[in-house]
Amino acid sequence: MQNMQNMQKIDFLPRRTFLAHLVSSSAFLIGARAAGLDFTGATTGELVSDADKAAWNPNVYLGIEPDGRVILIMHRSEMGTGSRSVLPMVLAEELDADWKQVTLEQAIGDQKYGSQNTDGSCSIRDFYDTFREAGATARLMLERAAAAKWGVSAAECRVANHFVVHAPTKRKLGFGELATLARQQPVPRKEELRFKSRADYRYVGKHLPTADRDSLVNGTGIFGIDATMPGMVHASIERSPVFGGKLKSYDDKEAKTVRGVLQTVTIPDLAGPTMFQPLGGVAVIANSTWAAAKGREKLKVEWTESPNAGYDSSKFRQTLLETVRQPQKVVRNVGDVDAAFAKATNIHEAEYYAPHLSHAPMEPVAAVAEYKDGRVVCHANTQNPQAVQDTVAQALGIDKKNVECHVTLLGGGFGRKSKPDYVAEAALLSKAVGKPVKVTWSREDDIRFDYYHTVAAMYMKAAIGERGKPTAWLQRVAYPSIGTTFNPAATHAEAFEMMMGWNDVPFDIPNHRAENGPAKNHVRIGWLRSVANIYQAFAVHSFLDELAHLAKRDSLEYLLDLLGAPRIVKLDNNYINHGKSQDQYPLDIGRMRNVVEMAAEKSGWAKKRPGAGRALGIAAHRSFLTYVAAAVEVEVDQSGRVSIPNIEIAVDAGTIINPDRVRSQFEGAGVFGASIALMSGITAKNGMIEQSNFHDYRVARINEAPRQVNVHILNSSAPPAGVGEPGVPPVIPAICNAIAAATGRRIRELPVGRQLA
Repeated sequence: MQNMQNMQKIDFLPRRTFLAHLVSSSAFLIGARAAGLDFTGATTGELVSDADKAAWNPNVYLGIEPDGRVILIMHRSEMGTGSRSVLPMVLAEELDADWKQVTLEQAIGDQKYGSQNTDGSCSIRDFYDTFREAGATARLMLERAAAAKWGVSAAECRVANHFVVHAPTKRKLGFGELATLARQQPVPRKEELRFKSRADYRYVGKHLPTADRDSLVNGTGIFGIDATMPGMVHASIERSPVFGGKLKSYDDKEAKTVRGVLQTVTIPDLAGPTMFQPLGGVAVIANSTWAAAKGREKLKVEWTESPNAGYDSSKFRQTLLETVRQPQKVVRNVGDVDAAFAKATNIHEAEYYAPHLSHAPMEPVAAVAEYKDGRVVCHANTQNPQAVQDTVAQALGIDKKNVECHVTLLGGGFGRKSKPDYVAEAALLSKAVGKPVKVTWSREDDIRFDYYHTVAAMYMKAAIGERGKPTAWLQRVAYPSIGTTFNPAATHAEAFEMMMGWNDVPFDIPNHRAENGPAKNHVRIGWLRSVANIYQAFAVHSFLDELAHLAKRDSLEYLLDLLGAPRIVKLDNNYINHGKSQDQYPLDIGRMRNVVEMAAEKSGWAKKRPGAGRALGIAAHRSFLTYVAAAVEVEVDQSGRVSIPNIEIAVDAGTIINPDRVRSQFEGAGVFGASIALMSGITAKNGMIEQSNFHDYRVARINEAPRQVNVHILNSSAPPAGVGEPGVPPVIPAICNAIAAATGRRIRELPVGRQLA
């Protein structure tokens, strides 16, 4: 797509320059509704164009130039998921635009776009309808504009590939020719809109290269680590090695002897709830990243003792396990679990444990910011530019409207880059030194000062009835909650964490209770790809497989038996369901069974039997409103080394926009899940994180990754659901279940590699 090759220039185009371009070209913008906000009214921001002065209020996602060029605004961040390319496909589809005449522009942070948080696998499901409506609204208004120009009925006019055609006479007018007239049309009511039939789709459901393809291949793409501003200096920051430690004193004499070091600056200590604030510390300012890092090495810093100085993750593990062995807060209750256990003659119990994890994206966090005259302009590899505005504004005591955040490409994110502490660091330092400051975290910073995926302990108990099926099922979990990031006094999991595979277990069990115990945080806790689904799915689906083996039944057959007949499971009215109604996104057991059967079929489950250290494992999980099953084949050699020849993943994510992007996300989930299952883990001693880089925080390398990950997408007309995260949860228990089948060793603690080495 030649017209998109230069799109990265927009990342650093000053907003006023862009707006001036819009004004001079008399672009018109379409009104639409989005994410609970009414975009048919006046928008915030500084957009001043002919469209603003017209009776018809602008839409922030779409513009049409007199030369026929269509501008589509990408308000999400790009970190490999394709989200900022896929949403424009939806709008272009309903507009029936010629993709060759489409130009994509990266949005800066601004609340007028609705949520810009590219997190939680929500980009498509939250904005699919918005972008469809925007396209359909513009299409109808173009047709009405053409009808007015020709003096014919609008019913005789139809948009076709960037033109409006008058069916009886075959006359046609291009989008550009109609821009001025279209601007004068009244905005249609939602009920007047007509949407294209799926049979007529040219883009949705088809493969289109991402907007960033060429720039990624030829190396011209601008990532956060590449961003520059004129006259900028570089910073490397020494932080307390223990969360909660504060600066006591420091000596920078030797640091200043390093060539290129300019000065040192202190960053205020963290106070109050963690939120997305900087951790505080001492920054070395230099004329290069290297000089700043070398100067930092020579700093002599003393820290106050932190209340977390005694944190020992191995001892905390035991604390969590002891917690889940006792009755805790009930978060779901079906039937009478206690009565069923009292009558049972056969009971099985198991405990599971998962460690802290680090996000470890290939590109660490980075930002450059300039504070000047009460305003901040920054460029960052952020998943959430609006959070940047809020965090920087709070740190500097300015209005968030005075924070301008430009979004670069992201070299991975996994949730880390939605927390903009690093951007606030750059802004604070810029104010202190009077120049733009570039903050680049090293890999060691990234590992040691992360918002960690929480540690968790799970206790499972089942009363065994006929054919090994549970007559009662009890599950308890305890972990420091993400809620502690915003409320230090929080002890129990948040409701959104419980909905991630804990209080929505889909099995057909007459008596079921889920509980949640308290836990205190000792490090920063944050969301990581698939969040609480990781450890909760690990326990639930490993325990199910244990029960199958105890019953001497085939794991696949047992899983389908526990799922039961196709049906809709009605969950409690207070079940969050990712903010969507259960009527629109129900828990559908039929869809779950379909992905299980597909994964099993593609893996050759019926024909393969365990032997010679090689076996299949299977698991299925619903997360982010998507149904996923993974059938994993493992090999375990005589030394205990685990390898994964093949993973078959079946996916029902509802309506699919770009199948190639979906496949790539689930292929990546196979590698990500394998890393968590086999090798990744963060530990702490004396409050300090023990890992520092990829030599001791392991992620799968080429020779350790699954050799093949095959993704099978089920056709579905259901509303679109999540894609970036739901592939991870079932892969982990499927790997562990396969290891158990191959070796007879049941895996109850992650990562596996430590147990089989």
